[in-house]
Amino acid sequence: MTESDFTLATSNIAIIGLGLMGGSLALGLRGKCAALFGIDPDPATRELALSQQIVDYADSDPAALLPQADMVILSAPVPAILSLLEKLPSLMPNPCIVMDLGSTKKLIVESMSCLPARFDPIGGHPICGKEKLSLANAERTLYYAAPFLLTPLERTSPRALSAANQIIEALGAKAKVLDAVEHDRILASTSHLPFLISSALSLVTPPEVAPFVGPGFKSTSRLAGTSSSMMLGVLQSNRENVLNAIHEMQTQLAQLESTLAAEDFAQLEAILNEAREQYQQFMA
Repeated sequence: MTESDFTLATSNIAIIGLGLMGGSLALGLRGKCAALFGIDPDPATRELALSQQIVDYADSDPAALLPQADMVILSAPVPAILSLLEKLPSLMPNPCIVMDLGSTKKLIVESMSCLPARFDPIGGHPICGKEKLSLANAERTLYYAAPFLLTPLERTSPRALSAANQIIEALGAKAKVLDAVEHDRILASTSHLPFLISSALSLVTPPEVAPFVGPGFKSTSRLAGTSSSMMLGVLQSNRENVLNAIHEMQTQLAQLESTLAAEDFAQLEAILNEAREQYQQFMA
């Protein structure tokens, strides 16, 4: 097959997991593909997806819909994605493209590499979302202008890469190809560590000060509102990189502590100015 063999407008897309990310993906693809299949174990989620015409067909059993799909997108917590990849050969008898939306990539890409030859896999991770999960919080424009990282395998074909790019273009996101190992190292600092810092800030703040919480605390602690059921699998699957990021943070906090304890305010100001300059580069 060649790259031109996949056309989104004439393809059936199956999304396994209709939470925030899967639901927003479906909303963004609605009307841009031949049919949308939604697979989710929760009856209320399936009912909402059908009543709001977010998908064309919905079922709790992947085997009921997957054989009709040209492309399968796994939108679930990392452990669930890994479990689905193990089961996929028995659920899907036909050749198809497989992409995931998992927040870590190394273990997922390794699992994808074990799929039978009829599957054409590619890893994916959109850098967007919010702490309020579920289909009820899905947004059609959630992916718009967001980076969408792709981690192809050695076996990923130009056709699968084209399919992923067509999905990304339809969502209005921005594609970027990255090695899976490098992806996990980077995301440990830019996503997984911020979640832990937000959680730590929430834990060390006394409940009685709640009436005095302002926008600074709210923005800094926002990620602590993310479901632990989603983040635990992320932290487990990227444990070493996250530990390295924590150690770097502890080193930086120790330096801030020591300069403050020594009343070395000139050095403290220099550190804070350096931090401000780096932040401005991130936001440029």
